Amino acid sequence: MLTLALLLAGGAATGCGGRATTHHKPGTSHEQASGSVGALLTATDTTGHRLREVPAQGAPEVRLTVRPDSEDGWNLQLVVKDYRFTPDSTGGAALPGAGHAHLELDGRKLARLYGPWFHLPAAQVPEGTHTLTVRLYADDHTAWAVSGKPVEGTAQLTATAPGPPDGHSHGGSPSPAPPSAPTPTPAPAAEQADRTVTVTVRDGKVSPAPARTELRRGERVALRVTSDRADTLHVHGYDKELALPAGQEATLILTADRTGLFEVETHESNLVLTQLLVR
Repeated sequence: MLTLALLLAGGAATGCGGRATTHHKPGTSHEQASGSVGALLTATDTTGHRLREVPAQGAPEVRLTVRPDSEDGWNLQLVVKDYRFTPDSTGGAALPGAGHAHLELDGRKLARLYGPWFHLPAAQVPEGTHTLTVRLYADDHTAWAVSGKPVEGTAQLTATAPGPPDGHSHGGSPSPAPPSAPTPTPAPAAEQADRTVTVTVRDGKVSPAPARTELRRGERVALRVTSDRADTLHVHGYDKELALPAGQEATLILTADRTGLFEVETHESNLVLTQLLVR
């Protein structure tokens, strides 16, 4: 009986043949896992995530460097110490010196980062001088902190007005327009998929109500999302993201080549849109 109980417990932890990455119920925001690393403070960072205090000795560190890209925007590098990126366990309990990072522009979240390199398109940065911030988080979405302050790094970035068109956007010459996304082509994209999930986000509510979408491994799913505010779609476990322009339908095609339970959520509003159950 003991052996059977252990087998059942192991199956529940890993899902249907793979690591389950879900960490909260559909239609809700993040629930923090119970981790024993450091001390969970009542204080939060600027985005509302609670701080996880650890001793200064051996604490994670991060430094941000920014280099102009030869064709468009900038290449960002996160130089970390006593820290490792763990995209496969996002949503789990906090582990020492592990997790992911958030990228902010003048205090506005741009993306969640799962590795040391990130390309920032020029179109996402208005003209002028800005402050980029990267902050380190644990897998349970608490922010690593030392002496009550989040572990983060900053860098200055100056975007200039675009010059005469020459076929390229060199260095830092972004348009001052708000962040934009490629023109969505929902109909052709849906035709390339085995399944289509259509979701609308309005006034902080998801319609239809979030549910599980069951897929067979290898199937392609089209995620068609229309949001009334600019946001970013993220598929946990697959490290796939899609910009959601306000009021426009955007489509992400995903090949379900990993088994398990994976959440599809929005970054800014922290809403679960659906859960992909891949068998």
